[in-house]
Amino acid sequence: MKSTDAKPPIAEIKPTRLENHGDVRVDNYFWMRLSDEQKAAAIKDEQTENVIAYLEAENKYYNTIVGYTNNFQEHLFQEMKGRIKEDDSSVPYKNNGYFYNTRYEVGKQYPIYSRKKGSLDAAEEILFDVNEMAKDFDYYQLGGLNVSPNNKLVVFATDTVSRRQYFLRIKNLETGKIYDDIIENTTGGSVWANDNKIIFYTKKNPVTLRSEKIFRHVLGTPTSEDVEVYHEKDDTFGTYVTKSKSKKYIIISSFATMTSESRYLDADTPTGNFTIIQPRLKNIEYNVSHYKDHFYFLTNKDGATNFKLMKTSVHQTSVAHWEDVIPHRKETLLEDFSIFSDYLVLEERTNGLHKIRIKRWDDTKDYYLPFKEETYAVGVYGNPEFDTDIIRYSYNSFTSPSAVIDFNMATKAKEIKKQQEVLGGKFKQENYKSKRVWATVRDGKKVAISLVYHKDTPLNENTPLLQYAYGSYGHTISDRFSTTRLSLLERGFVYALAHVRGSEYLGREWYEDGKMLNKKNTFYDFIDCSQFLIDHNYTSPKHLYAMGGSAGGLLMGAIVNIKPELYHGIIAAVPFVDVVSTMLDDSIPLTTGEYDEWGNPNHKEFYDYIKSYSPYDNVAKKAYPNILVTTGFHDSQVQYWEPVKWVAKLRALKTDTNLLFLDTNMETGHGGASGRFESLKETAKEYTFLLALENKLAQL
Repeated sequence: MKSTDAKPPIAEIKPTRLENHGDVRVDNYFWMRLSDEQKAAAIKDEQTENVIAYLEAENKYYNTIVGYTNNFQEHLFQEMKGRIKEDDSSVPYKNNGYFYNTRYEVGKQYPIYSRKKGSLDAAEEILFDVNEMAKDFDYYQLGGLNVSPNNKLVVFATDTVSRRQYFLRIKNLETGKIYDDIIENTTGGSVWANDNKIIFYTKKNPVTLRSEKIFRHVLGTPTSEDVEVYHEKDDTFGTYVTKSKSKKYIIISSFATMTSESRYLDADTPTGNFTIIQPRLKNIEYNVSHYKDHFYFLTNKDGATNFKLMKTSVHQTSVAHWEDVIPHRKETLLEDFSIFSDYLVLEERTNGLHKIRIKRWDDTKDYYLPFKEETYAVGVYGNPEFDTDIIRYSYNSFTSPSAVIDFNMATKAKEIKKQQEVLGGKFKQENYKSKRVWATVRDGKKVAISLVYHKDTPLNENTPLLQYAYGSYGHTISDRFSTTRLSLLERGFVYALAHVRGSEYLGREWYEDGKMLNKKNTFYDFIDCSQFLIDHNYTSPKHLYAMGGSAGGLLMGAIVNIKPELYHGIIAAVPFVDVVSTMLDDSIPLTTGEYDEWGNPNHKEFYDYIKSYSPYDNVAKKAYPNILVTTGFHDSQVQYWEPVKWVAKLRALKTDTNLLFLDTNMETGHGGASGRFESLKETAKEYTFLLALENKLAQL
């Protein structure tokens, strides 16, 4: 980046003494935390003014330093936008006699939701034009669309703050009228009873945002009269409500990281009482589906680490009556299943690769769909129709644009309903290479790294490489195609996705070995993958970059404390970096529900372990790489003050002259901008940071 006289802001030091288990931490920037009321400007005081002033100063510093790249950022934005088909449309799906579709129009940021009755040739009925709904808001998210069984009403959810606290409303699809019923502070989801009058929904705790209560609402009645039908009182659990695909049962489920519990109610008698299926048993998980006279469970019961499928009669639901349908397999993770009238569809993962298995209920057919690439991503759609032979799934890879495919499970005929178009005229699939390599890490485990690059990119110590990972909650990032990533690949970057422990890439044990008191395995895996890429001449520390967001941002914070010399640049998006203080504060959203992921630092063993890796607590006087940190002021997942405090502490202690930027979006939360094009501007910022460090801005 070009030199400038601009000086970074220096945050005021106001020491706060924090003591736990006889251990004292001094937090010089604890004062940067504002309440929701302060953030909403309902309270204006000196602290609020000081925090806002600091955030604005950081933004000004960042924008001043990178100002010379503005033209390039705009070019990059237009380049990425130019690959997107602006007048795009989803593949219509059939549900209860209607074909539903989501489409975009040229130049517009938000989708239009529509449907056609009975046939794709029927007249289009617009359900929602989100462009009109969002025009007066800086941020707008429409979700939770849920059409009533008689097709006449739809529940919809809106969030205009980006804090994931949704308003629920109901629209009459025959008259266009939006009813006066407004339900605040929900998760956004809802369930219709079969009478077309009653909905069930989930309320959040207004402070912690934990999904804790299920209510029943009768259309047209005051929301103050809504009936609480379930309260999840254990603050380490959340709850939600769904409807079985068979439409027969309404199901309330409670969940913690390692334990779950469900209860059911006949959807024809919505004012009745819910019946528990199986009371919660510690470390036993089960997800419920219904088919004919049985409930089916994806569960880890009986030590089924990689999960198995079981069933029981709807009349005898306790665990003692459960029986195996698909037994546990040591080498195969059972991720999900879908039930059709004649078929059972299983989503599995073996040796890191996702597979789809088709099995007839009468056992006359049992086979896997064939996929030929070395690494790829495949996923089964919701498939709301029950009595059908057609399953819809998506397929893509690092080099193959996404395809939506209808597969006939009886005839095995395949129809590609839509192939993602990459506009701009430059993309040719054969110009890109992808492969998977395995790095042996310090404890002998083999960690997969998926790579993609342009075929003309030389692989040597001068090759710029961006290494990405997440590594928490068992979330596995698949090797998916990205049109935006092409802007890096076309400029000589290699993209590497490290499948570190903490994901479920190699099964449930891979996750268990990267959480709680094993969390450091995630960090060491990433570092050892970086060293592998350097040792095998894919890149060098002068050209190696790393990126992660949220819990992946924690990963970034950890690796730069442990091995900063390996990286030339780091992008930490909405990073979870103040782990000790956050996990000690049960008033912060998500904290209590995450004790099974990170450990509860109210217990000394976990306190000591978390403190030993918490990025904020381990910032030291030493050299750090170039770092770009992003956050959203209204973030409900990772509160803004975590990355802000981290940057302030880095500024005070780091001994290098490398770049350190904090970019705070004052209008959004965890997911960033809501418009499809606005989000590209954020990506353009991140890519410009990398390309500037590689002196590639001239390559327009």
